[in-house]
Amino acid sequence: MEKGQSVRAKLKSGIPVVGSWLNSGSPIIGEIMANTGFDFVTIDAEHSAVDLTDAQPIFQAIRAGNTNTEAFVRLHGVDYALTKRYLDAGATGIIAPLVLNAEEARLLVRACKYPPMGKRGVGFCRANKYGMDVEEHYSSANEEILLAVQIEDIEAVAHIDDILSVEGIDAAFIGPYDLSASMGITGDFEHPDFIAARNEILASCKRNGVTPGIHVVQPNPKQAIDRIHDGFHLLAYSLDITMILNTCLDGLSKIRAGLTDK
Repeated sequence: MEKGQSVRAKLKSGIPVVGSWLNSGSPIIGEIMANTGFDFVTIDAEHSAVDLTDAQPIFQAIRAGNTNTEAFVRLHGVDYALTKRYLDAGATGIIAPLVLNAEEARLLVRACKYPPMGKRGVGFCRANKYGMDVEEHYSSANEEILLAVQIEDIEAVAHIDDILSVEGIDAAFIGPYDLSASMGITGDFEHPDFIAARNEILASCKRNGVTPGIHVVQPNPKQAIDRIHDGFHLLAYSLDITMILNTCLDGLSKIRAGLTDK
């Protein structure tokens, strides 16, 4: 399969991308999700038991499933030492949780970008074919790897322009549950205050030339379409464990209802 545009290049061209989240830690699930054609699959290293050792074979499985599906990671936090190791293992997108200010955004850029823009170290690793393509990877990585800050606290919304004006930040990704929780309205995504915060993030993205992103946690295609029409061009559609859970619950309830009807 011919390799297409990177997710970062698509977003810079104004093309919406749709990916998903992987919490199970299963390379098989990662490969299946890639097979279906998601633009990216994000390994969740924040809210799951997946760590760096687990992540590399999942990255490999995603690429085996579909060379045009990118392998992202949602970090446990903004950590210079661990961030660059996920990149060396093959992540082509980094999503940093709970970024509250510009300094945390700058730390992310320093960890992810090679000099002169950042301080990412150079070593033989999976990302450069274990040393075979060091120069090629070094020259292209800064342009190809997507950097997204997660805006998931009302404190971050108060500093949104400072955060998104940091050079090297490509996207602002709303974490809806944490953002609403920080406002005292957990899970109420129709609350006027939540919508106002969401709109302020959208407006700041436009002012700063940053792509807006959001996670539609429940597998609701209409809601996903609505968010894309709202301008959220980096969209995560549900997550593996939620899609499996909902499918099992729905199927089982229909089976039991059918048996009761007999």
